[in-house]
Amino acid sequence: MSTRQIVIMKSEQLNLPKEIAKKLEGKEVELHETKEGILLRPLGDPIKDARGFLKRSRFSSKRYMRLKKEERELER
Repeated sequence: MSTRQIVIMKSEQLNLPKEIAKKLEGKEVELHETKEGILLRPLGDPIKDARGFLKRSRFSSKRYMRLKKEERELER
């Protein structure tokens, strides 16, 4: 049986390319050692992280239902 070690640290503690560092800014990340190398995975609750992402968008349940109806009509 293999032992699994997980290291958790703030993304600011790592030296990452700008694009990746910007995506991970302020988040904790998990480091896993695999056969292929090191796997870097952000920690967090996906539901909590997604909360509020539709604010100020043009999305509404009425619009969604209308689009679904149009989609069903096109499938016929």
